[in-house]
Amino acid sequence: MVENIRNFSFSKIPQIIFGTGTITGLGKLAINYGKRALLVTGTSSYNSTFIKERVEKSLDSNNLEYLSYPISGEPSPTIIDQATSMFRKEKIDVVIAIGGGSVMDAGKAIAAMLITEGSVFDYLEGVGTKIPPGLRLSLIAVPTTSGTGSEATKNAVISRFGENGFKRSFRHDNYIPDYALIDPELMLSCPQNTTAASGMDAFTQLLESYISTEANPLNDALAFSGLEHIARSIKRVFENGNDIDARTDMAYAALISGITLSNGGLGVIHGYAQPLGSLFPIPHGIVCGSLMGTVNQLTVLKLRKESPKSVYLDKYAKIGKLFSKDTGRSDDYYIDHIIETIHSYVEEFKFPKLTVYGVNETSLNDIISRTGIKNHPVNFTSEELKDIIRARL
Repeated sequence: MVENIRNFSFSKIPQIIFGTGTITGLGKLAINYGKRALLVTGTSSYNSTFIKERVEKSLDSNNLEYLSYPISGEPSPTIIDQATSMFRKEKIDVVIAIGGGSVMDAGKAIAAMLITEGSVFDYLEGVGTKIPPGLRLSLIAVPTTSGTGSEATKNAVISRFGENGFKRSFRHDNYIPDYALIDPELMLSCPQNTTAASGMDAFTQLLESYISTEANPLNDALAFSGLEHIARSIKRVFENGNDIDARTDMAYAALISGITLSNGGLGVIHGYAQPLGSLFPIPHGIVCGSLMGTVNQLTVLKLRKESPKSVYLDKYAKIGKLFSKDTGRSDDYYIDHIIETIHSYVEEFKFPKLTVYGVNETSLNDIISRTGIKNHPVNFTSEELKDIIRARL
């Protein structure tokens, strides 16, 4: 089934430099913005691997001065405000974010807040009272995991944990990085559990943006391309993290997921991510991976019952064909196959139950009251939303 093309817009993306070994060009790229850089990095993931050596060799060879700000976990208002207080007077020319999705988000926020008055809290959607002015220092994003695609998006997710916790976006079109430098070799040292969680995050973002109610043909083409690479390599990279071809596929898929979520939106799995990730110390990729199978299974069930001719079922079938070795089967076969495949990944990748992080029956009402359907193709009742969580307790 081919949909009629509705009006749509498409966000800008960073200049992309993609390929193995491209990290050697980081210094040459950064020196275009000035001689003084701030490196926003992870902690052990940066200092205990070869990444630090490669990055600093490239910067040193181009005579760049650099300061470092390591972060651990997801960026909070305190982390961002501390960084801006420390470095505002250091005459930074360019911020270079090197790490996973949390580091990418922190780098965006720091690059903006170094030349913006006040606390980042003031500018967060839903909790702050001010509109971000869109000013920032030059910014280069260098991901070392394949998950969030934050190197290609305009928002930084800022979190506070606990009863009054939140996960909110610090967002402006101008916060998209100037460059996304993606070197799959930097992902070779990524631990297996992080590889699995990141991979399922990218998978979720691609699938949700593909079946989004705000989808458009351009976004669909990109999302489908990303899903092709997920199908080919998500298991391979879990089984062998040194497979550079699989790492390359997943790096590409994650990048594309960042572009497609920005232009097609996301669904209910990411609707759960805000309350679960703010009320409990659950990594974002674990939320996505844990809920992905159950959410899509129930989505297909409701589509078959309420809208059996739906274009979304057609899309599920197309995805199922990517993940199946069988040819010439019915659409229903391929739809069932993708659901079964997702469930198998959750088990094979050993995603923990949500109870490990403190989620229980008594917390369901609070979780569901904060869960948004977003651009999901079906609606869920409150009880259905609770059942999805119960299935992972």
